[in-house]
Amino acid sequence: MRAFLTEARSGPAARPRRRAVAVLGALALLLAGLLGLSETVGTAVADSSDYTQSVSQTGAAQAQLTFTPTSASSYVIVHYLVNSANQQNVQMTAAGSAWTYTVGGLSSGSVLTYSFTYTKGGPQYDTPQFTYTQGGGTTTTPPAGTVATPTFSPGGGTYASAQSVTISDATSGAAIHYTTNGSTPTASSATYSGAINVAATTTLQAIAVKSGSTTSAVASATYTIGSTAAGCPAQSDTPDFGSNVHIFDPSMGSTAIQSQLDAQFAQMKDTQTAQFSENRVADLFKPGTYSVEDNVGFYTSVAGLGQNPDDVTINGDVTVDAFNASDAGNATQNFWRSAENLAINPSSGTDRWAVAQAAPFRRIDVHGNLALYPASYGYASGGYIADTKVSGQASSVSQQQWYTRDSSLGSWSGGVWNMVFSGVSGAPATTFPSPPETTLSTTPVSRDVPYLYIDGSGKYHVFLPSLRTNASGPSWASGSTPGSSLPMSQFYVVKAGDTAATINTALAEGCNLFVTPGVYHLSQTLNVTKANTVILGVGYPTFVPDNGVNAMQVADVDGVRIKGLLFDAGTTNSQALLTVGPSGSSASHAANPTTIQDVFFRIGGEVAGKATQSLVVNSNDTIIDHIWAWRADHGNAGTVGWTTNTADTGLTVNGANVLADGLFVEHYQKYEVVWNGQNGKTIFFQNENPYDPPNQAAWMSSSGVNGYAAYKVGANVTSHEAWGLGSYCYFNVNPAVNNYHAFEVPNTPGVKFHDALTVSLGGVGTITHVINDTGAVTASNTTPSNVVSFP
Repeated sequence: MRAFLTEARSGPAARPRRRAVAVLGALALLLAGLLGLSETVGTAVADSSDYTQSVSQTGAAQAQLTFTPTSASSYVIVHYLVNSANQQNVQMTAAGSAWTYTVGGLSSGSVLTYSFTYTKGGPQYDTPQFTYTQGGGTTTTPPAGTVATPTFSPGGGTYASAQSVTISDATSGAAIHYTTNGSTPTASSATYSGAINVAATTTLQAIAVKSGSTTSAVASATYTIGSTAAGCPAQSDTPDFGSNVHIFDPSMGSTAIQSQLDAQFAQMKDTQTAQFSENRVADLFKPGTYSVEDNVGFYTSVAGLGQNPDDVTINGDVTVDAFNASDAGNATQNFWRSAENLAINPSSGTDRWAVAQAAPFRRIDVHGNLALYPASYGYASGGYIADTKVSGQASSVSQQQWYTRDSSLGSWSGGVWNMVFSGVSGAPATTFPSPPETTLSTTPVSRDVPYLYIDGSGKYHVFLPSLRTNASGPSWASGSTPGSSLPMSQFYVVKAGDTAATINTALAEGCNLFVTPGVYHLSQTLNVTKANTVILGVGYPTFVPDNGVNAMQVADVDGVRIKGLLFDAGTTNSQALLTVGPSGSSASHAANPTTIQDVFFRIGGEVAGKATQSLVVNSNDTIIDHIWAWRADHGNAGTVGWTTNTADTGLTVNGANVLADGLFVEHYQKYEVVWNGQNGKTIFFQNENPYDPPNQAAWMSSSGVNGYAAYKVGANVTSHEAWGLGSYCYFNVNPAVNNYHAFEVPNTPGVKFHDALTVSLGGVGTITHVINDTGAVTASNTTPSNVVSFP
């Protein structure tokens, strides 16, 4: 996308462009104890007159638990944790009328947390939890009327892979609330409703609450998952992020903060000079309230450092507009900038975010309206919103296309060609093509982005949101986002001076990466080999492969998360910039997929870059959540041209069950998207054909077929579905060039397209059909050719 777009409707009068304890028999419970199973179930809460219990130290490393029921029990099982970890469930040994069990492996100060399950006259009963400190000789019984402390199954410990953790409580009718970020849970914390997938090192804490009773003590368990962190040399929890990361604190005062923001914006503002510069910056706001106006320029990330969006409030605006006189009110080049994880009280009631591609707006709480178009009502061609709440109206006006995911809007207004929503309350109904709105009630599978936050002691963590299925609304709508947390001690901070060798050493040692703003030239491929590795960039850190290496390769493993990177092709051709899984990858990752989020690819523009492919996805179940793959149509002199910045394909998908939402791919020279994997899904696709084929003979996909489809589904695919797709042409080098069709798919009932369109921008060139042989030739007056459903 570039400055040229025609006939966007504009002006005020224009039509708007628009958590369960199962009840089992006594036999099942006994078997659970005998087999060492960690999930226990109780049918009733014990009466304290039913028993006595005690703990006695029998050695430096041992303590004996004794349970004496007042009436005969057929069995007694003790459930215990040492220092809140590794829950054990063991049948005790009868010793006359008492039952005993000795716990070993203790040291002075070890805290033993334990409870009992016993029978009386047939039914089984669960006691509250008790605590004992080795060497302290103390046993604590909860006061009468106190809810039992929750227990975890499995208990905390070190595990090779992700764990499905259940939380139970012995008090009938108690509700469990939990946190995963190290904070103390309250009755307002997330309510436990089912097993929690712990895919990365996490501390789970929980309480149980029951009306009329005293809330339980806090239960805590730490899970160390996989090999990702095992070998990583301990890093700082309060790292030096380098000079390109600006961390603001309310104590700095609004005047000083505003001055810094203004000076930075002056450097990053101008489309003519900053668009292809190597300036990179991240503005991070510690929890608190700020009265500032934050104008966001090129290669700038603005983010809050709270656990939740409303922990950081901007009384003012976080703005993108058509800032420069040279833009003439045109916002179509407002690329490479982002806002995330904060709340905005707009100064005039409306915040403005008039952007084009690669400019995500995530985890924002807008207390008011949101304008997605420039103040001039000029051209705009964006954009992407996710995990966001807008209390007022979101208005697109002159935006030609937009995708909004898992959010809440007071209302929506506008639609020019292609407005798509999934899992958005307040979204308009599907009315494509008039107005051109496409709405899915939920997003089939999603997982919000990892993000940096700071705790009350000043230590940094990265939060990893949980996987959601059939999601709707912001992940934080009912409190904190469910998920897990990693300390920064498990992240290698990449900053100025780091090379591919130093980065690869950190990855091989098991570190995650936190990549700070900068441009990093790679003399070797970055190899991501360990499951659950997190690579998180802020401020548009840019990886440039030198000498034709591929920039990054990911093994076929679970749970890799890559977010916030720009891959910029080097001047020697790379076969691919990012590959997820080797060719032939076959493992299932449905429970813990790899996610590619806010990852952008550029071929040309700053340098005469070359890469055959940008993103290749071989791993099954991968989620591609907002990418822009762009072969530049404009840039620095000598960096753009048919034989200069060469690139065949933006995205190739060979894995099965891959989902792409927010897919922007533009100007590649052959098929721009090739989808060979089964059961793929795309929600929103935006494309422009290459502007610059010199003639028809230079751009033929086969004999007699003009051009290349923007989106090709492989001939052997039998199941694929896509919603809300637009492909545009503007053959300005040779307007006689034609593309036969924008979408090429096998004719089979399992391959379904919904709401697809083509447009010839200004009538410069033509696309004959929309899908296969279906759909009218593009009109010369920049109006769409639409196909509502195919087949």
